[in-house]
Amino acid sequence: MSSSFSDLAVRQPQHIAVHRSLIMNTILSSAGPAFPSVEFDAALIGKLSQSGPRYTSYPTADHFQAGFGYSQLLEAVASLRMRRSVRPLSLYIHIPFCDTVCYYCGCNKIVTKDHSKAAKYIDYLKQEIDMQGRLFAGMGKLEQLHFGGGTPTYLSDTQMSDLMAHLRASFDFVSDQQGEYSIEIDPRTVSVERVHSLRNQGFNRISLGVQDFDPDVQKAVNRIQPEAETRAVMEAARAAGFRSISIDLIYGLPKQTMHSIEQTLDKVIDANPDRIALYNYAHLPHLFKPQRRIAEADLPTPAVKLDLLALCIRRLCAAGYVYIGMDHFAKPDDELAIAQRQGRLQRNFQGYSTRAESELIACGVSAISAVGATYSQNEKTLEGYYEKLDQGRLPVVRGIKLENDDLLRRILIQKLMCNFELSITSIEQSFLISFTDYFASELEKLRILEDDGLLQVDSQWITVSPKGRLLIRNICMVFDRYLYLAHGGEVRPLRYSKTI
Repeated sequence: MSSSFSDLAVRQPQHIAVHRSLIMNTILSSAGPAFPSVEFDAALIGKLSQSGPRYTSYPTADHFQAGFGYSQLLEAVASLRMRRSVRPLSLYIHIPFCDTVCYYCGCNKIVTKDHSKAAKYIDYLKQEIDMQGRLFAGMGKLEQLHFGGGTPTYLSDTQMSDLMAHLRASFDFVSDQQGEYSIEIDPRTVSVERVHSLRNQGFNRISLGVQDFDPDVQKAVNRIQPEAETRAVMEAARAAGFRSISIDLIYGLPKQTMHSIEQTLDKVIDANPDRIALYNYAHLPHLFKPQRRIAEADLPTPAVKLDLLALCIRRLCAAGYVYIGMDHFAKPDDELAIAQRQGRLQRNFQGYSTRAESELIACGVSAISAVGATYSQNEKTLEGYYEKLDQGRLPVVRGIKLENDDLLRRILIQKLMCNFELSITSIEQSFLISFTDYFASELEKLRILEDDGLLQVDSQWITVSPKGRLLIRNICMVFDRYLYLAHGGEVRPLRYSKTI
């Protein structure tokens, strides 16, 4: 499941009442003094929650331009070669197919039981991999690989083995010990034997879609997945030697209650995954047709939904997980938590990730690359994707070349999202600016958030408080010059999901 599926707006009341019996201004500590705590202030969240980007990129994907295509991507790579830039490579592979539809899903997917479509797709995917491999030859070793979807394990074991061999022929992989090679799986689609096969094929991290263990919730979203099935896959992954196991959860699903999610959390904590992604369900039936099968009367109220989030954060932090940020939690010894401590954490289209200095190459329909000072997105339909590859061109349909101001704000937003602090001096030295002059209007807006207790600003640092960490998107929005677009002389905010 893509972590960016809830980037669009969801209509909710601005002021949200909460169950005072649950929690008010509670500090939810992470795994010890070396890690930041997060403070849940229900009243403040109710006051400040608004629509805003998730900042998996800056500028965000809705500002990509149709005028950016294959030629512009070639220019970006040529510029890197001219500068003799040798940086690690990160590769994302998008497999869009699923056997069945989960009603909550807003990912770019194709639901079909006709697996012959996957065979054709792999043929074209290999063409793109060949082209990308030649384009980046000699520019760095591949240190990170991520298979997402859709359901990557929709591919057969033989197809996956063949595809991995093709990737290794096209890119220079670092060793298994050095690299982070991950795959998203649907536990309903794999056997214990398949899990071991995936490890033998070179994957060393695995991410399992769970969402909720409650049978009534699973039925309401058309994803029946017994706990025993999920636990068997996790046990197989540990036996096979996977370095990290991640679980995806969603709060705000139909039929969810405080009692039901408490039971799910009991099971998740007992299963002991290394990472947990806790996503907010954005109900957008006008955009995602499968969501029309969800009865709105079954959805938790905004007040209950906020309580569900508070409960999840409290339980996970108490169980020893580090709050990485946004919707990610990890054990203190997991690579994600280590990367945050070492300043190597980044935010990309898969959420929080390690190896911040990599060039991100993305292959497959709708996939987005981040190369140099550019973003480029592939065709969103199979027909368009195949057509461009038949023309001997990479299937780029839109993108953007970042200006100096974009690069400055991208770094600033990345630092805040990943580290919860920003060195003003380092920004001034890197970009040769006076921070107070350049961001005068932004600093005025930050003072308002500072009065609310979200952050502290002095001459050297911007430091996000424990209370502000849950509202980090609100803070980053202050620095987003694309956030408002003119419409007939008026300015109106873009449509995104709620920040909380």
